[in-house]
Amino acid sequence: MHTALAQSTDDAPIQRVEITGSSIKRISAEGALPVQTLSKLQIEQSGATNVADLIATLPSMQGFTTSSMSVNGGGGGLQTASIHAIGEGYTLVLLNGRRLAPSTSGSTVNLASIPLAAVERVEILTDGANTLYGSDAIAGVVNFILKKNQTDAIIEASYNQPRSTGGTTSTASISKGWGDLDKDGFNILLSASHDESTASYAKDQPFSQSGVIPFYANGKAYNLYQLSSNSIPGTATVKYTKADGTASSVAFSPNLLATGACNGANLFKVGNRCLYDYAATVENTPGLKRDSGFASLNIKVNDNTNFFAEGLISSFSNTAQYAAPAQPLGLPLSSPLYAKYITPYLTKLGVPAGATVNSVTMNLRLVDAGGRADEYKTVAKHAAFGFDGSYKGYDWRAAYTHSENKQTDTAAGGYMSLNMFDALVASGKFDPFAPSGSSQAVLAPAVLHNEFNVTKSKIDMLQASASTEVFKMPAGVAQLALGADFTQQKYSEAPDAFSQGQNKQQPDFTDAIVGGGAGALPIDAKRNNWGTYGELLLPVLKNMDLTVSGRYDDFSAVTNNQNFDTDGNLIAPGKQGESASKATYKVALRWNPVESVLIRGSYGTGFKAPTMTNIVKPLVNGGSSAFHACPITSASDPRFKLCNPGSSEYGLLSGGNAATGAGALRPEQSKQATLGIRIEPVNNLSIGFDWWDVKLRDQIQTLSEDLVFNNPAVYDSLLRTYFDPIQKQNVLVAALTPFNLASSHYQGIDWDHSYKVKTALGKAALQWTGTFMTKAEQTTPGTGLEKNIGRFNSYSEVTFRWISKLTASLNTGRFTHALTANYHSGYTDQVYNEDDSVVREVLADGSLGNYVPITRQVSSYTTFDWQTKAQLGKNFTLTGGIKNLADIAPPFTIRNAGGGNQSGYDGRYADPLGRQFYLNGSYKF
Repeated sequence: MHTALAQSTDDAPIQRVEITGSSIKRISAEGALPVQTLSKLQIEQSGATNVADLIATLPSMQGFTTSSMSVNGGGGGLQTASIHAIGEGYTLVLLNGRRLAPSTSGSTVNLASIPLAAVERVEILTDGANTLYGSDAIAGVVNFILKKNQTDAIIEASYNQPRSTGGTTSTASISKGWGDLDKDGFNILLSASHDESTASYAKDQPFSQSGVIPFYANGKAYNLYQLSSNSIPGTATVKYTKADGTASSVAFSPNLLATGACNGANLFKVGNRCLYDYAATVENTPGLKRDSGFASLNIKVNDNTNFFAEGLISSFSNTAQYAAPAQPLGLPLSSPLYAKYITPYLTKLGVPAGATVNSVTMNLRLVDAGGRADEYKTVAKHAAFGFDGSYKGYDWRAAYTHSENKQTDTAAGGYMSLNMFDALVASGKFDPFAPSGSSQAVLAPAVLHNEFNVTKSKIDMLQASASTEVFKMPAGVAQLALGADFTQQKYSEAPDAFSQGQNKQQPDFTDAIVGGGAGALPIDAKRNNWGTYGELLLPVLKNMDLTVSGRYDDFSAVTNNQNFDTDGNLIAPGKQGESASKATYKVALRWNPVESVLIRGSYGTGFKAPTMTNIVKPLVNGGSSAFHACPITSASDPRFKLCNPGSSEYGLLSGGNAATGAGALRPEQSKQATLGIRIEPVNNLSIGFDWWDVKLRDQIQTLSEDLVFNNPAVYDSLLRTYFDPIQKQNVLVAALTPFNLASSHYQGIDWDHSYKVKTALGKAALQWTGTFMTKAEQTTPGTGLEKNIGRFNSYSEVTFRWISKLTASLNTGRFTHALTANYHSGYTDQVYNEDDSVVREVLADGSLGNYVPITRQVSSYTTFDWQTKAQLGKNFTLTGGIKNLADIAPPFTIRNAGGGNQSGYDGRYADPLGRQFYLNGSYKF
């Protein structure tokens, strides 16, 4: 993906161009920074149907959000980029060199808002770029360059069909340009596209069709038992106090004890309970739909001045359906259901006479309400205009950018009104312990179709820069660039009444969402940022360039118009957190000791300001934890009564840190270094390696839930009693808020080798790209140093040691054939012990034994893709291909955090669609 070393001729005019990562126009050649370029041909060769899938094919990308993570995995309708596993919040995404409105209050851009049909090429800078672009570019930059100066009309269409049911993708686009900028002095370009993908379901693939999966590890047979106590007919958890004052609990399925069997679909008998196989009911990939339009205008005002304007609008929806509502609900002791389904079984289950029942929780799976589904719809608008040109030896540019995102989260199925559901239970129309065949019709009026939340993000940015030759040196002329920019960023969240639940702002609201969250609070924040920078290019020798750059950034404190105290009381708007300013620098060297060898290196510093929600987000319900043993072990502790039996889910609270002074959040700081070499011993062979190193300190992070739950003595203050507005009872939660508490170190080697040769059959080419990670480690209080390469870490993430891509192609003139091998190395799976109640041993007679501890390896993942491109005429191109030729299933894993309801594989790291056939057509006229 790298450009070959520049080979100029005496009669070819020297043209200076812009390069991602530099503000100085220079001759188009491999520079001092590692910039990978995906050409239009390579984009087509990838077989990708959208921008997110394209970026995911790059070996340097790890740790990004995929569309499958929206299936109850926290994706929220986003698709992102993350260079070298450092994180999506550290990877800056640009459109034609300018910022886009983020999907969050930081800088994370939803790639789903960028139409692939409008992209001409992609430039990926795999080195920090704070000195040019400001905060957030610590890991690097992904710059999408859109089509420009096109005069033809081009119609493109594609269809992608997986071998199995679901997951089909179709695309269509048209673009037309008028006027050649060089000949006519203007160019107008219009482009429109539509694409959509249907959902695929777990039940249609053998590797994901159940949460109960037999497997072998370390020479022994086991069964994964990824099941839920939230079931239908419902299970019950009874918490009681014995006569001697000790607390205890018991869980059971009344219907099982009454009938002796589990009566319903997707149920497994475990002890006295029928547990629900939720993984059998969910999507593997969500349904996607995108409509977009792009327009650009370029005018030569005169020989030295150009005007440009561009606009992009897109509407993207991600509809993710997962399991039916899983809801623990309090059962009053005065309820007829208590007398009918709880009282008869207490003695049988060992509850001693004289014990006092404190509470009963119904653990329900309301299947007849339908699978829960969220439609995440994002409407993105982006506009930029400005001038550039040259004047008396200066190259200059001035531009204004306005960009905005609006995302709505709408209930598309499954969620219910708690009040309406309670009324149905109270009236006897719905019996949670013995539902009837008409339950679907009974529950239908309670199903919600609300807009749960509306998120808006906007940026307005002014930029100006100029570069010129400043003085002569023995080896050439030094060049200087200076620039400045100003950005105002706004961010808001507007949760509806159901998402907020009963709070200080709506005390009369008594309803809540069955199957969803509650406790959200509004956010309305903004802040300003200005920066100034300089870059000096020094030709030290005829074959050596030194570039020195620096930047100063200033971020104001956050203005919060929806300001809440820790108890949820609305207080006066005002500034929160602290202002932040920082100077950063970078030094880069490019040296050609001989014509066929390039050596390059860089060293620099960077910083990342806290996101606005890092500061202003009120402490709210943060969802459910993973399964943990109760962290409260003393029976005399009042919180002990809130413990659940065995390993169970508990609540999480999340929020910002609005402190000022010594406790305020500070900017994260970084140091980056690169050292690369590219060798071209002959014209048709290019070998390139780039070593890189990134160190982060003062990293803003919350403590992991594993750390808090496993070290309750240390983090006792974070374990709190919280009144859940849905359960309408107190529950045990862990409060997780951000601090500058972590430091990280990432290091690795990227490589890019290519070989081209003419054969009797045509032009053959071989390209091998990859990333080898040598360090990915983080230090946090309590955990200490955690090395994350090749293992499932405490933050439920994996950093792969090796990722590589090898493509062999043959161009016969009319036909181009390509075979690609994609490889991810294996890793150590999530480690479980017997208390986690996840893995059961298979005994010699084939029966299932107890839950057992296990440590196992997830196997490596290799797939092959084939593509043939046919030039059927001057204007017509047809491309056909097969992804995953051998139909390799994703490697088995016992833990999947990428899609919370999926089981058996991890959708963040492997494609569940299997073998896919696709056909693309392009006609130009």
